[in-house]
Amino acid sequence: MISVTVAAERAGARLDRIVHESLSGVSRAEAQRLIEDGHVTVDGAMRSRSSRVQRGMVVVIDVPEKVVVEEEAPVDLEPRIIFEDDYLVVVDKPVGLVTHAAPSSKGPSLAGILAARGMAAGGDEDRPGIVHRLDKETSGLLVVARDAETLKAFQKQMRKREIEREYVALVHGRPPSLAGRIEAPIGRDPQNRTRRMIDGIGARPATTHFELVEAFPEHTLLSVHLETGRTHQIRVHFGAIKYPIVGDPVYGPSSSDRLGLEHQALHAHRLAFMHPVSGERLEFTSPVPADFERALASLRPE
Repeated sequence: MISVTVAAERAGARLDRIVHESLSGVSRAEAQRLIEDGHVTVDGAMRSRSSRVQRGMVVVIDVPEKVVVEEEAPVDLEPRIIFEDDYLVVVDKPVGLVTHAAPSSKGPSLAGILAARGMAAGGDEDRPGIVHRLDKETSGLLVVARDAETLKAFQKQMRKREIEREYVALVHGRPPSLAGRIEAPIGRDPQNRTRRMIDGIGARPATTHFELVEAFPEHTLLSVHLETGRTHQIRVHFGAIKYPIVGDPVYGPSSSDRLGLEHQALHAHRLAFMHPVSGERLEFTSPVPADFERALASLRPE
């Protein structure tokens, strides 16, 4: 158990920052998790992670035996390095690995694994080098910065929509056109903080483009291109138009066939961008995971 009396120079700081700075080797996300799990009190009372502490307050941290997220990935969660140089890394993220640490996540993260190897830096300490993200159960390509300046350059490209991201998605049903555009603002679901919905709280513009790749009797394989990058954007948009992603437990049918998949049939297939230092255009592709390919094979006539 650790007791910290708030000094004058730390007055007004957030509680999660105090906890993070008081525990060596503990990330900000892990500090937040300690607070949310009831391991931290301020003057004998539990507070929220965002509450501000004042001079003389006593913060008591009941440290569990293990609070540091293990950043060594099991073999099946090991990210595959596609490309690397002194400025950036392009990785193929497997299903089941979170992009970066968060209060709700446990276990290794892509950002943590790369940072521990000196391959990711810049930006928020809980998501070093992360330019864009993929959901835990979505596989595929991500670019990660190795320093703060490179990250800033990538963030500028993202704002200008210069980073091309193309996905492969298997959906239930068949959209009525060979190509289309879904344009609907996405925000937080007021009933569930982990979900997103059309016109939800704090909704922001979102645009998704798609083209038909292969049609099956009850499913369709699509190529999906993101114009914007909202949380769960592809999953929310296709769920909203009644062609949900196969295997999606949140936005898809509750009891529909999953074709043997333990995750949503969504894969970040292609990534293209301008190198922030050399100016060279780089493009990378990644095949769908083996179980995704088996699901597709099961839909094709023998």
